[in-house]
Amino acid sequence: MAETIPAAGATTEGAIQVGQPRDARVSAPASYDVADFPVPNGREEEWRFTPLERLRGLHDGTAVATGGGVKVEVSAPAGVIVETVGRDDARVGKAGKPVDRVAAQAYSAFEKAGVVSIPKDAVLSEPVRISVHGQGGVAFGHQVVEVGAFAEAVVVIDHTGDATVAANVEYLIGDGAKLTVVSIQDWDDTAVHAAQHTALIGRDATFKSVVVTFGGDVVRLHPRVLYGAPGGEAELYGLYFTDEGQHQEHRLFIDHDTPHCRSNVAYKGALQGRDAHAVWIGDVLIRAEAEGTDTYELNRNLVLTDGARVDSVPNLEIETGEIVGAGHASATGRFEDEQLFYLMARGIPADEARRLVVRGFFAELIQQIGVADLQERLLEKIDAELEASVV
Repeated sequence: MAETIPAAGATTEGAIQVGQPRDARVSAPASYDVADFPVPNGREEEWRFTPLERLRGLHDGTAVATGGGVKVEVSAPAGVIVETVGRDDARVGKAGKPVDRVAAQAYSAFEKAGVVSIPKDAVLSEPVRISVHGQGGVAFGHQVVEVGAFAEAVVVIDHTGDATVAANVEYLIGDGAKLTVVSIQDWDDTAVHAAQHTALIGRDATFKSVVVTFGGDVVRLHPRVLYGAPGGEAELYGLYFTDEGQHQEHRLFIDHDTPHCRSNVAYKGALQGRDAHAVWIGDVLIRAEAEGTDTYELNRNLVLTDGARVDSVPNLEIETGEIVGAGHASATGRFEDEQLFYLMARGIPADEARRLVVRGFFAELIQQIGVADLQERLLEKIDAELEASVV
């Protein structure tokens, strides 16, 4: 079914500012040391949407790792190297430093890091699957995915169970390599998950990220893209389904500091239930030295019931006029009765019509995953969410 864009609601095409002072949101300090970040109080721009009281101490240092916080298992095709390394491994921290206190806390507190290495020139026929299953405790994690030059791989990181987790995930993408990462947040309703994902893209390399968020009490993800050489391409896709009482926050930052690189962002969310709260922040910075940049970011939200709230803030800052293109857009709308009537007039029952509209809204992003069993699982999850709702 074709994509359905909400007809009602506010639509904003963001203005482009050239040569203005740099916004603090896109020039956050970076440090491996948690002491370099003050404890947030909720009035800071980067924390104003986050319910700090529900982070269970991840933001103020009171959360302490417990045994059995999460169980991590890796399944990888032949030729892929899977390691557990110490903090002194040269690959740890190579993609970039933490940029907020929770990420710095995670970096300061983890004991061992997981490293998955895809050798140069390898083309994997099956995905690497990393299972992170919460077992009720508190955990601080660090994962590195290293892709050698001209290699091609798909990596799936699947979060399930119940836990309180702060983590950093690094993607090191070699020259000419192609990496697709699917990060699924399918936690139990009581889980808390905060993580920074940092990708360092090599010359003429391609990075595609698909972030899927369904579960958790609070999920706060911070995907970041950095370019190590010209010719890099990044595609960041995301879908989220926010239920009653859930807080799901995705804060993206793409740092175009290298010439002739490209980025494209498309995130979509559906919300239902009282106090369902979704936050999407899209920050793109095109620095003065990044001539030839081509970038666009899009966020769409579909509100299915009363009582849900969306905060969508696209930000685009440009310091050079020598670019190919740049733009951003955001739209939030209600589920339209007219859409249901159109389908029901053709003999489709109301529940089935509603399911088709929401499936159509997400269809383009689900197709980006490219892993058949995951795509089917996510469609089934969407159907289950809709069946559980009260309209």
